[in-house]
Amino acid sequence: MFQRLTTKPDDVNSLLTHLECTVCGDRHSPHDVQTVCRSCGKALSARYDLVKGKQIVSREWFQSASSSFWNYAMFLPVEKAESVVSLGERVTPVLRLTSLEKTMGLSRVFIKDEGHLPTGSFKARGLAMAVSKAKELGVTAVCIPSAGNAAGALAAYAARAGMEAHIFIPADTPEINVAECRATGAAVELVNGTIADAAGRMNQQKKNHPDWFDVSTLKEPYRLEGKKTMGYEIAVQFDWKLPDVILYPAGGGTGLIGMWKAFRELEILGLIGKERPRMVAVQSDGCAPIVKAFEQQQKESQPWADAQTIASGLRVPKAFADYMILDALYTSKGHAVAVKDDEIRRAVMSVARDEGLYCCPEGAATVVALRKLVQRSLVRHGETVLLFNTAAGNKYPEIILEQP
Repeated sequence: MFQRLTTKPDDVNSLLTHLECTVCGDRHSPHDVQTVCRSCGKALSARYDLVKGKQIVSREWFQSASSSFWNYAMFLPVEKAESVVSLGERVTPVLRLTSLEKTMGLSRVFIKDEGHLPTGSFKARGLAMAVSKAKELGVTAVCIPSAGNAAGALAAYAARAGMEAHIFIPADTPEINVAECRATGAAVELVNGTIADAAGRMNQQKKNHPDWFDVSTLKEPYRLEGKKTMGYEIAVQFDWKLPDVILYPAGGGTGLIGMWKAFRELEILGLIGKERPRMVAVQSDGCAPIVKAFEQQQKESQPWADAQTIASGLRVPKAFADYMILDALYTSKGHAVAVKDDEIRRAVMSVARDEGLYCCPEGAATVVALRKLVQRSLVRHGETVLLFNTAAGNKYPEIILEQP
């Protein structure tokens, strides 16, 4: 018997109630095209009727629903099944890194490999959700500034939805990211500088195109909802006992914020307790605004001048919702760690050789960061550690080709 080859839900019973400002608390309708809070300009977050949800779901419900994140539709913002834009999203595997455990003297080290998602990166989670909700709201053209993988994901999902996609990316973005955008019919403009410069150019162009919907990181509320599904998956995959430590490569930081949101929702649903992992934001020392702000115990970061790193996803001079990233680090008693590009290169090769896993440079950065935390006795034997590989390593062939 053949299995039904779809990841779309047959029905959607979303418990979405409203959008809420993450700073001033103002409420907004989820049925209007929304970007940031109209009152204070900060990020909006989707809210759900979790009291009703608690009466419906159980651990068994989540476990049986875990073949695709669309099966969590009750706690996602898309309200009509016909609005779902899917390329076959799936739950990504968690792999144990036994060689790494031995070399670092740790008990349990795992990595969640997001390279198994459509377009080869975790960006598929957020852009599948953002494009689906945009479609539901009648949007016909979307735009984004991107360091690479988000551009490719938006281009693919916009093509799937029949939308125009207008993409602005740094001129030195990895060639594969540029090629995949053009292959799926997106309009691509290369901009000298960083993602901040690409955003500036996009905003200039957007003045002449008021119909473009901006899906920049956390400047619309729905990419976050796609990323939070990582938190749901982790809870199920670790049998409802969350890891002690989660290391996440943080550029815009949506995934870290999303997981933190998911853990709160799961607690309200009665599925986990109050215990939380120590959240660790990992950055390159060539662009480490979150690390610097964390070390200075600031609530927000300052723009990083002359940002440079081989990990293009980490070259974000200032995350729009940095205050949310830092709050999760402080609240969880976590950390922020900067690593060097040479260390990242070596980690890509060592993990490939020792574990058979070809990480992207952002994912390899978490391996380096873990080693530093162990050396500082901030992660110890007996703890469960989860790293994130945010994209397939073969999207970065230049890293391997540079090796002697």
